[in-house]
Amino acid sequence: MPVIAPMPAARPARLPSQREGAEESMAAGTTVDHLTETYRAHYRSLLGLAALLLDDTASCEDVVQEAFIRVHSARNRVRDPEKTLAYLRQTVVNLSRSALRRRILGLKLLSKPMPDMASAEEGAYDQLERDALIKAMRGLQRRQREVLVLRYFADMTEAQVAETLGISLGSVKAYGSRGIAALRVVMEAQV
Repeated sequence: MPVIAPMPAARPARLPSQREGAEESMAAGTTVDHLTETYRAHYRSLLGLAALLLDDTASCEDVVQEAFIRVHSARNRVRDPEKTLAYLRQTVVNLSRSALRRRILGLKLLSKPMPDMASAEEGAYDQLERDALIKAMRGLQRRQREVLVLRYFADMTEAQVAETLGISLGSVKAYGSRGIAALRVVMEAQV
């Protein structure tokens, strides 16, 4: 029986390797060399752009560096090398906006400072002073006490106190003056 030799196989089509595919897509996008040249030529102008949007130098530098990193990682999407600078500018603007949003959110989330509160010692001291004042007020004549309470604790004018107590304005002034003098003597004696 005759031996049938297999037909010589046609040369198989060459499949591009992963490396070659990457090189072809690099050719279609921005090259690393072009990005490096763009960095050297436009770093300061991009830093100035960030400075117009942000307030501190460190944040501006961070934003510009981050923009170059992002464009470098997405350089295959920038088909026209002439548009690399525009892509970088837009990335700087977007990153600056994000930085400002994070700051505003951080300020909103900061807890509100507690109002200045008196210490326990101050509160106790204030209570002692109040107690001493109340005790001294009880030692005043009835009219002096009424005038001082209405005038200073109820925050009434002298005319309102006179009308409320049914006495003259001069009497309100006299009772108030004598009452304060008597309180001063008693309070100074306690110190």
